[in-house]
Amino acid sequence: MFIVQLINRSACLARLLFDIIRMPVAHLRFRAARHPEHVDLVYRYFTQPHPKYKVFGHKTLGAALIDLRGFHSGEAFIESLRACGRGAAERRKAVARGYRLEEIERNALVDDIHRINVSCEVRQGRPMAPAYQEKQLHYEDLAHFRYYGLFDRQGALVAYCNVGVFGNFAMADRVLGIRNNDGAMFLLVTEITCRLIQERQVDYFMYDTVFGARPGLREFKRRLGFQPYRARYSIE
Repeated sequence: MFIVQLINRSACLARLLFDIIRMPVAHLRFRAARHPEHVDLVYRYFTQPHPKYKVFGHKTLGAALIDLRGFHSGEAFIESLRACGRGAAERRKAVARGYRLEEIERNALVDDIHRINVSCEVRQGRPMAPAYQEKQLHYEDLAHFRYYGLFDRQGALVAYCNVGVFGNFAMADRVLGIRNNDGAMFLLVTEITCRLIQERQVDYFMYDTVFGARPGLREFKRRLGFQPYRARYSIE
């Protein structure tokens, strides 16, 4: 039994090393001037030793990124999803059903955000963290963050995403919504991606990592155009 486990572990490690070698490298630069305290905190968290693979940084392997420089417009990005058979059809479904993206003032939507947070006790096979069950009565906005909401035809908030701009990359800090089959989550993320492309202020859009995600979330990221990279971080 021990030998079988050792062989399986070695095979998994070999596959991981093969995947690492194949990954493109992305140079992600933090700019402390955006928010010295928070940017430094996130930089140290991303570069601390990985909890399992100590020789690597925490968010170094398999960073889920879209290289925004590869698209001259948001339409070109959507066309790339369509050409690869990814999330374009789900996006079209949501558009046809009247969903729309807006920047939001979270303190005006406290009840709606809480309704989304408690709408599902288990996501991607994992129980929601207890913090989601507690209603947050007030939000403090960070200057380097943008807060987006997706609304249905009746004007109800159905999903939201917090996006931090840390330097030459933006990162989705929280992506959450009401579970349905309308393609709403695809529209939420692709619309944000299109806006980032059009603004030309960052090179990459990050959605945590690929390796740490459950299969369902990993597939969701793939269909949205995110690919695994080896991230190299610096701060200035």
